[in-house]
Amino acid sequence: MKSKENKILITGAAGFIGYHITKIFIDNGLKVVGIDNLNSYYSVQLKKDRTKQLFKNNKSLSYSFKEIDIRDKKNLFELFENEKFSHIIHLAAQAGVRHSISNPEAYISSNIEGFLNILEASRLNHVNHLYYASSSSVYGNQKKVPYNEKDKTDNPVSLYAATKKANELIAHSYSCLYNMRTTGLRFFTVYGPWGRPDMAPMLFMNALLNNKSIKVFNNGDLKRDFTYVDDIATSLFKLFIKDNLNSPKNFRIFNIGNSKPILLKEFIKTIELIKNKKFKMKMLSMQQGDVYQTYADTEELENYIGNIIHTPLDVGLEKFIKWYDKYFK
Repeated sequence: MKSKENKILITGAAGFIGYHITKIFIDNGLKVVGIDNLNSYYSVQLKKDRTKQLFKNNKSLSYSFKEIDIRDKKNLFELFENEKFSHIIHLAAQAGVRHSISNPEAYISSNIEGFLNILEASRLNHVNHLYYASSSSVYGNQKKVPYNEKDKTDNPVSLYAATKKANELIAHSYSCLYNMRTTGLRFFTVYGPWGRPDMAPMLFMNALLNNKSIKVFNNGDLKRDFTYVDDIATSLFKLFIKDNLNSPKNFRIFNIGNSKPILLKEFIKTIELIKNKKFKMKMLSMQQGDVYQTYADTEELENYIGNIIHTPLDVGLEKFIKWYDKYFK
């Protein structure tokens, strides 16, 4: 799909989800500007390699990248004024539930103040639509499953979750006050190629490769709605296309997940079967800030954009492991 009128800003474009979403948009001929601050929360080299890969895929020369921090109001506002974006896909944030316990300031600075900068720049420059990443963590530890967008989300159990809930509330106020279109996307336990080193798939593969033990919290009795990253990217792209043909509501929240929770111990077994190697495991109790389960009800999104892909775990993990083996040789 090619469009002369759309110019999209994707923040956090060198990140895990950012890479895959940027790729699907430029692969379909849309003009995209990506920004990222390339911080050192995890491997900067991995972020640079993702960016290099995007330029290799950029056959239509529709992609450009700038190293900008969303907390840098001056440079961010200048970018908006110069580029005249039609749409924003805001993915930049300080990630990680556990890191928020020891580094709360980073989350307030990036996830609250940085998000406010994005909202203000979008408002002042009359952006058509702002899509932003929320998280399944906003649902907290509630027992009712699957999680539906209409469920209460008033009890976050980590500061990371609290900042994502705050994003939704602030976006709602901007939608009401300034007639802005904002859509929050609650992602559920995303995994796949080019993943984050601090997440379970990469941690587990590194341990397996180096013959080290993995930490298994709650003795493996945790349920996660593991969602393959291409399913996230495809769903968002379909949503973007659908919205361009319609006049969506000013404020919306959608779940994007696999809708099939898997026990952590089953996740581990699946990797063992693919690699034909057993893990060394260190069994631990529930970790502070963690939730017992995540489970997405995606009916609302699918009613709007049609059926979305729900990649089976074994298929997604095979693709991830193939990438991992190639990237780390």
